[in-house]
Amino acid sequence: MASLGGNVFRRFMIVRRPRLMSRCNGYRRCFSTNFLTQEDGHCDEIPSNIEHVLQEYYEKQQTSSSIQMLMKTGRGEMLGKTYKSEAFMGRLGHQLATNRILIQFASFLSQEIPIRLAHRIRDLDQVPILRDMHAVQQVKAIYIRSFLEMIDFPPILNSNDEQKFAHMLGDLYTKHSGVLVQMAKGAYELREGIRSGDINVSKDVDDDFSLESLIDCHRCLDRFYMSRIGIRVLAGQYLAMRQEPQNNYIGMICQKTSPSAVVREAAANVTKLCTERYGRAPEVQLIGRLDLTFPYIPTYLHYIVLELLKNALRATCEKFELSSSLPPVVVVIADGTDNEDVVIKITDEGGGIPRSQIEKIWSYLYTTAGSSLQKAVFSGKDHSDMSPMAGLGYGLPISRSYARYFGGDIDLMSMDGHGTDVFVYLKRLGDTKEPIPV
Repeated sequence: MASLGGNVFRRFMIVRRPRLMSRCNGYRRCFSTNFLTQEDGHCDEIPSNIEHVLQEYYEKQQTSSSIQMLMKTGRGEMLGKTYKSEAFMGRLGHQLATNRILIQFASFLSQEIPIRLAHRIRDLDQVPILRDMHAVQQVKAIYIRSFLEMIDFPPILNSNDEQKFAHMLGDLYTKHSGVLVQMAKGAYELREGIRSGDINVSKDVDDDFSLESLIDCHRCLDRFYMSRIGIRVLAGQYLAMRQEPQNNYIGMICQKTSPSAVVREAAANVTKLCTERYGRAPEVQLIGRLDLTFPYIPTYLHYIVLELLKNALRATCEKFELSSSLPPVVVVIADGTDNEDVVIKITDEGGGIPRSQIEKIWSYLYTTAGSSLQKAVFSGKDHSDMSPMAGLGYGLPISRSYARYFGGDIDLMSMDGHGTDVFVYLKRLGDTKEPIPV
């Protein structure tokens, strides 16, 4: 796995796509006839007419990034001249620098994203049993379409090319907005198949679907979601850099992200959800380093905190259903001068989790919600503040994937019968390379 260092990134300023274009165009026309016209996006197998071009991209090395590297790219530090060295020329120089940055970033993405898509297409095609779920086949179809559209795009040599690429990538970014929920639906279909007896889980590793196969399904989902985070961070950062700049922002990275502000916003969202569901909600108390700021992507931190607070408030309401008052949920933000992490602790008195269930809560194949509730939420999009209090079973594992993607982690300690402490570790320096799954 390559690292997104200066030399690696700079080479995309003069990149020329290998002469696969006429061949790929031919594949795409043939592929459209056989596959893209299918209304439900159903795809049992990778069409043979794109198999070897997919394999060619699958065998290429992926390139990792980090928050610091994305900020340096946004400032033009990966160019031969820095952003500031051209910006002194005034508005024209500022625009020239911005255009060069965007052309460089777009050239990198036009090469990198197809490689990452190829890895996930291959993974979804090979994972046992899960690959047969209709929702998973639909996701694979979306990824194949996107892969073909990306490799069909010509080399990005000037600002006009870059603008066309941005339009195409923006469309793909929107089309993929429901993929997280769609994959969760695939996990639901697998769970329902096991529950109904249509899929039998066996301890015999030679059987079609053994316990080892179930573990393989979970690992595939872990790789899929981690890769998806990386693709959307890179694409989202590039698209955000094309918008009007905001104070303290480079693209979608806020150089002064305030954990306390993010917690307050998430708490307000969850309190509203909880009140609608249960008629009341426990108070969310916030203490600690409320003045702390550090470079991060607020959108993703908001998602993490939102999911953890939903669990805490729901558990509290359900445990104290017959009580006239609710104990508060306490959020502590901790950081010291020499700490490598910013740490957020969320404490509730919602009854805790039995020790035997701790490992299950990190599984994409586990949920406490019933089938009717799960079905009701499959029309949602990523990062919705109005998502239900429970249902799809991916809130905790996805939150941990987000934290780990940026070099942090999530840990949990529970006292069965009393409550739970969840610790969110956020890498303060933002220099950790993204953990790209192969």
